[in-house]
Amino acid sequence: MAGYKVPDFNERAAASRAARQEALEKLRNRPVADPAVIAERQAAKAAREAAAAERRAARQREAEAAKAAKLAAKAAAVEAAKPVPPPQPPGPVLDAAALKAARDARYAARKARKR
Repeated sequence: MAGYKVPDFNERAAASRAARQEALEKLRNRPVADPAVIAERQAAKAAREAAAAERRAARQREAEAAKAAKLAAKAAAVEAAKPVPPPQPPGPVLDAAALKAARDARYAARKARKR
């Protein structure tokens, strides 16, 4: 029984050329694509891309709406947690002369403290 013969460079190069030639022949013998089929595929691809874009836009709108709702809920919670001060009874309405006299009294008291 004969052993395995290792192919030399020329045999490997010839096998490579033959394989390349077979691949080229297979490519040349391929049937030409029908323009109607190509147009149909392109239309289907455009429809898929449009549907995907619409889904992305819908997800974006939903995310923005959820974010706005979350911010509104947070603002409402902050507003609800804020203590409401009891209403102050209205003070006496002072005229300009009374206001000036009160201001002068505060000024005189401050000067008296500094001495």
